[in-house]
Formats: sequence, structure tokens, C-alpha cells
Amino acid sequence: MNITVINKSALAKDLWFDEVKMYILLDDGRELGIPLEWFPRLRQATKKELSSWRLIGNGEGVHWKLLDEDILVGALL
Repeated sequence: MNITVINKSALAKDLWFDEVKMYILLDDGRELGIPLEWFPRLRQATKKELSSWRLIGNGEGVHWKLLDEDILVGALL
């Protein structure tokens, strides 16, 4: 019997937005689409503020300095 093992990761590699969602690309290739409605600071932010993100903890989280907002990727899974 063959068993396929899928290595899953909770580390972010990239991030982008549309009008209603934040998308996170994980380093294992999965993409998450998270409603901005879950995050009032992000929902009310300008495009400039949204684009000021950086990965923290080797991709374990995302930080927005201009918004004073941090999100842990693992909490979204």
C-alpha cells in the first residue's frame, strides 16, 4: 500500500488584497482567502496602509506598522 504524505505549512510567502478579501499564499502552495470583514482595521484601511505589510517570524505572521496590526497565519487555518 502506498501512502502519500502531504507536508502542510502555516508560513506565509506572499499577501495581496481585493475589495473584500485578503489573500495569503502559503509556502506549501495553498492560498487562503480571508474576508476583510473579520479585521476592522484592515477593512477601514487605505490602499497605502494595506500595502505597508511585512512578514514576521519567518512567515508565521503579518505585521502592518501603519495600522499597528498583527495577524498570525496559523490562527487563520
